[in-house]
Amino acid sequence: MTKTTETVFQKYQVRKTKKQKSAFIGYVKTVAEENGYTCEIQKGALGARNIVVGSPEKAKVIYTAHYDTCAVLPFPNFITPKNFLLYLLYQIGILIPLFAFIGVFSFLSQLLISLLPLDPALSSFISLLIYEVGLIGFCVLLIAGPANRYTANDNTSGITTLLDIMTEMPEELRGKAAFVFFDLEESGLFGSMSFANKYKKAVKNKPLINFDCVSDGDYILFAVRKTASRYASLLNEAFPKDSRVSEVDICSKGVFYPSDQVNFKDGIGVASLKRTKKGLLYMNRIHTPRDTVYREENIRFLTEGAIRLTQMLAK
Repeated sequence: MTKTTETVFQKYQVRKTKKQKSAFIGYVKTVAEENGYTCEIQKGALGARNIVVGSPEKAKVIYTAHYDTCAVLPFPNFITPKNFLLYLLYQIGILIPLFAFIGVFSFLSQLLISLLPLDPALSSFISLLIYEVGLIGFCVLLIAGPANRYTANDNTSGITTLLDIMTEMPEELRGKAAFVFFDLEESGLFGSMSFANKYKKAVKNKPLINFDCVSDGDYILFAVRKTASRYASLLNEAFPKDSRVSEVDICSKGVFYPSDQVNFKDGIGVASLKRTKKGLLYMNRIHTPRDTVYREENIRFLTEGAIRLTQMLAK
C-alpha cells in the first residue's frame, strides 16, 4: 500500500459524522498542498462539503470519488451493471421483508390498541401513525443509521485511487487534472449534483472519471454514458488489459451503474466486479461488515491508466 492509503485505512476509514469528515478533509487538504495543488472546500445541497483539488476550469480531465460512508445494513447492496432487471428485482426483493415486518408490527400494535377503551376512529388513526412512523424510521436508518466500519471497497478504494493519482501525477501534468471528493453520495448524489450545477460550463465537453467501488473483483468496468462514448478509444489506449486484471470492459450500451457520474454529460463510472461461471457481472458485500476486500492490483492499474489518460488529453 502507498503511504496515503495506509493513512486512510488507519485513521480515516469511517467518514460519516461531521467530525470524521472534517478530519478527512483536513488530511486531503494537507496532501494536496504538499504536492503543489490548490484545495477548496465547497458547500452544496443539504450541507454537502465537496473537496475540490486543482482547477476544474483549467483541467483537461476531472477525476472523482465520493468520500462519505454509508450506514451498516443487514443485507448487501447487490449491483449487476449489465443486468438492470436483476438489479431492480433485488431492490424490490429487499422491500418485501421490510414491508412485511412493518405490517406485522403495525398489526400487533393495532391489536393491542383495540384492547384499550378508545374511539374506533382514534384507534385507526394511531395504528396508521405507528405504521408510517415505522416506515419512515426504517428509511432514515438506511441513511442516518450507524456507520459501516468496513469500507474497503465502498468507497475507501475510490478515494485512495484519487490520492494515488494526485501524488503520483508528474509535476508537469498536475495543472491538467482536477480531483473532486464528493460528499453525500450515499444520501442521493447531492454532492455531485451541487458540483455539476456550480461547474456546468467548466465540465462541458470534458471527461469526468468517477471511481466508485474499485477494489473487490478483477473485472474492471468503465460505464460510459452515451454522450461520452467519444472517449472510448482513449480509454482503451490508456487502460490496456494486463495480468493484474481479468478484463477491462469499456461499455456505453446496456450498462447501468448508479453513482455520481450520472450527473454529468461526459461522466464515466469505474467499478470492479466479479463474474459468475455463466458470465453474470456483479458487486456484493458493500454496505455490510463483509466489505473488507482491497485488491491493490486494481488501484495500481487505475492509477497508472489515469496518468496515461492525462498525458494523452494534455497533448
